[in-house]
Amino acid sequence: MVTNELKWTPVQSDEIEKANFRFEANVFNIDARAAKNRVINGIYPICQLKDLLQSCYYGGRAKRNYVQRNEGKTVGFLGSAEMLEINPKPIKFFSNSTKNIESFKVKEGTILISRSGTIGNVTIVNKTLSKHLISEHAIRIVAKEFAGYIYVYLKTNEGKAIVQSNIFGAVIQQIEPEHILEIIIPNATEKIKKEIHEKVMRSFALRDESNELIEKAEKLLMDSLGLPDFNSLKSDLYAPNEDIQTFVVNLDLLNDRFEGSYHMPIVNKIIDCLLDSGASILPLGSGELTSKIILPLRFKRVYVEEEYGKVFFGGKQIQELDPSGKKYLSNLIHGSRMVSQLLLKENTILVTRSGTVGKVNIVPKHWNEWIANDHIMRVTPTSKTKAGYLYIWLNSNFGKAILQSLIYGSVVDEIEPEHLAKVPIPILKDEKKIKEINDLALWANELRSEAYYLEQDAIKQMNEEVIFATK
Repeated sequence: MVTNELKWTPVQSDEIEKANFRFEANVFNIDARAAKNRVINGIYPICQLKDLLQSCYYGGRAKRNYVQRNEGKTVGFLGSAEMLEINPKPIKFFSNSTKNIESFKVKEGTILISRSGTIGNVTIVNKTLSKHLISEHAIRIVAKEFAGYIYVYLKTNEGKAIVQSNIFGAVIQQIEPEHILEIIIPNATEKIKKEIHEKVMRSFALRDESNELIEKAEKLLMDSLGLPDFNSLKSDLYAPNEDIQTFVVNLDLLNDRFEGSYHMPIVNKIIDCLLDSGASILPLGSGELTSKIILPLRFKRVYVEEEYGKVFFGGKQIQELDPSGKKYLSNLIHGSRMVSQLLLKENTILVTRSGTVGKVNIVPKHWNEWIANDHIMRVTPTSKTKAGYLYIWLNSNFGKAILQSLIYGSVVDEIEPEHLAKVPIPILKDEKKIKEINDLALWANELRSEAYYLEQDAIKQMNEEVIFATK
C-alpha cells in the first residue's frame, strides 16, 4: 500500500520547553511520539538508558594519519558503516605507534551506535570487531550488564524511532552521547533481560565462528595453490628508480583497453602464481562452474510498508547480516519481475558492479527471496558443490584484485557481467580439497543465518514480552 499522506501533529508549548526549546520537526516526530507512548504505557516501569550504563562516550577524535598495511605493525580502521559488516576488511590502517590509538579501540561487549551519516545503526563488538579501530562517528555504549537487551531495544522500530527523534543539525545531522543517555527504555525483569541478552551474544558468537570458518577455507585454498602472502606480491611490480609507479605493457596484451588499472601488474603476477601452482584455470563464465551471470535491468522502484512487499537492499549493505536501511518493494507492482530477475536464491554469489566495485557475498538462507538492487550482479553456480569454493576465491584478496582490474569508466566505476565471466578461477587437482573448502564456506553461511534467526527471535521477544506486552 503506497501513501503520500502528509503527517502532522499538534505540539504543546510545554513539550517544546521539555525538549530544551528545540523546534526541529523530528523532535516531535509522530512515530517517535507513538513509540514513546507505547513504552511509557507498557507493563514495565521505564528508566533512562543512563540508569543501565557504565558509560556512553565518543571514541578517538583526532587527526587521522593513515599508513600502508604492514602485518604486525598496523591495525585496521573502520567507519561507522563498515562496522556493521559481518566480517569487515579494513582498507585504511593506523600505525601501532599512533598517538592516542587506544581511544579508537573497542572492547568486546560494547554497543556501537552511529552518530552521524545514517544515524542509529547499531552493533555489538564481538571478537571480529574488537581486532579493529573504530571511527569516532560511532558512539560507545558500555552497559552495566545485559548489553544484548539494550542492543535489541535499539534495533526495534520503537527504539529506532526514539533515537531518530534526537537528531539535530541543519546541514550535518548527528546525535550526541547525552541524547543516548536520556532515551527511555522499559525496565523488564532480570529473567527477560538475561534471555534476550544471551540470544544476542550467542548470535554474535556465531558470526565469529562463521568468520573463522571463512578464514580457514581461504587459508586452505591459498596453501593448496602455494600462493604467497598477498602483500608480498607488490614489492617488485614497478619500474625501479622512478618518481611515479610505472610499468610496461606489451602491445599484444592491450585488448583494446587503455586504462592503467586494467593492466595493473599485480594481476599478471597472480596469474603467473596460479600457473606455477599446477592448478587448471577456468573463466567464471565456464559452463562447468556457473549456469548464468546476470545483472537485472534498471527499473522504477515502488516502495511500500513491510507487510505489502519484499525486503530490498543495495550494494552498500551486501556484507551485512541484516542489511541496514532496507526497504520493501511492492509485491503488486513488481510481482512478475521479482520472479524472473530480482529474487535472490540461497548460495547465489553477489558481486557489486558499481559504487564500491567488487564487493562479494554468498546469499545466506535468510536472504532467500529477498531482493538486491540492480547494482549487484548475480552469479549462479552450476551446483551447491561449487558455490562455496567460488565464493572463497572471489572474496579473497587475489580475487578482489582481479575484479578491480576489470573496472571501466572515467567518472563512475563499473564492471559488467561479460567482464565478470572472464575472471580466472583456479581449480585444484585434489577434489577432496575443493570439497573441504566448499563445505567450510557453506557451513559458515549456515551459521550466519542461524545468527540472524537468533537475533530476530530476541527482537520478537522484546516486542511481544516487553514493548507490546499486556497485563
